[in-house]
Amino acid sequence: MDNFKHTTALQSQCTANAVNNHTPIVLTVAGSDSGGGAGIQADIKAISATGSYACTVITALTAQNTLGVTGVLPIEQAFIEQQFAAVFSDIAVDVVKIGMLGDAATIKTVATALKKHPVKHIVLDPVMVATSGDLLLADEAISSLITELLPLATVITPNIPEALALLGRDPSLPVEEGLQLCRALLELGCQSVLVKGGHLKGTSSTDYWLSHCQQQDFSSPRIDTKNTHGTGCTLSSAIASYLAQGQDLASAIYSAKRYISEAIRHADQLHIGSGCGPVQHFYAQPKR
Repeated sequence: MDNFKHTTALQSQCTANAVNNHTPIVLTVAGSDSGGGAGIQADIKAISATGSYACTVITALTAQNTLGVTGVLPIEQAFIEQQFAAVFSDIAVDVVKIGMLGDAATIKTVATALKKHPVKHIVLDPVMVATSGDLLLADEAISSLITELLPLATVITPNIPEALALLGRDPSLPVEEGLQLCRALLELGCQSVLVKGGHLKGTSSTDYWLSHCQQQDFSSPRIDTKNTHGTGCTLSSAIASYLAQGQDLASAIYSAKRYISEAIRHADQLHIGSGCGPVQHFYAQPKR
């Protein structure tokens, strides 16, 4: 059942990539999650499940599980550069998805690499605010994210706390309507903004997308489950995957929203850990 509002007709799923027998390739740039629910691990699962090929640049290692993060080990800048060089010297990347970066130095390294190796699209998921509400980026790093990476992004995908952090607004104040946040973020220099509404209350979850010439909202019923670890990583990776397959951005967001909603809907099929578990990335695969 299609529970989504989509204000324009979807383009055909048949793409030029498929016609030319080209493998759609997404490079995900993010941190590793040892628990497997978020980060690089979730990215690879989502990209694979939605039909593209995933390659990676790992920016940090984390020790974590369904209960939380117990340690973070940043990757040296020279090795981040080496990963980029290795991938781009051999693999024809269509789309780059960016997740956890951690600090201003890493942001600068990633921005420099992407300017050296341009791709068709960049999907930036600004991983800035933990579930607890704590900031994961210092003010200097947030400023660097805005100046270095936002101008390169085809779309940024912040949740409400991350949108407020990017705008330097007090998260304890009442949240503005989604499109107002989009308009304010668009002024920071990116091509388009998708503000995710999962943190808002209500029976439905609505994401708002705005570019300089289009605006749409994407809604789905809110699903009652605690197993939502990695939803942001999964959504942004799915958007990147569908872009790599040749969909336009509006269609890619629509397809990704449908995918993450089903992954959340099937999350309770998994029994992983005793805390906030992952979504079911492979809900469409036959059960064994």
